[in-house]
Amino acid sequence: MRLRSAITAALGAAVLLAATPGSASAATGQFRFSYVTVEGDEASGFLNNPPSGRCINLHGVGRENPEPGHSPKNRTDAWATVFTGTDCQGDSFRLRPRTGGASERLKLRSVIFN
Repeated sequence: MRLRSAITAALGAAVLLAATPGSASAATGQFRFSYVTVEGDEASGFLNNPPSGRCINLHGVGRENPEPGHSPKNRTDAWATVFTGTDCQGDSFRLRPRTGGASERLKLRSVIFN
């Protein structure tokens, strides 16, 4: 009888573990970009260990700033797809993991990692 109770408890625990969602996936490393603030100053933005599979509107270059970001550097371990518009809209360009970066001509406002 005790053996059957132990087996039932172990199976129940296994079902609970299987039903528990895992930790959110994230790219490891840093994504950097440059931009000009609304006031006209040069600035740098960065994301540390950004989440994977979720569109990220980049700070400082959203709808409030007419100038997009530029010169992205993907120093994460995941592919980064940068977009010219917010909400991952517009033209896109993929950046390899652990690359030095792209030229100043590459403009961006949002990114997704996968």
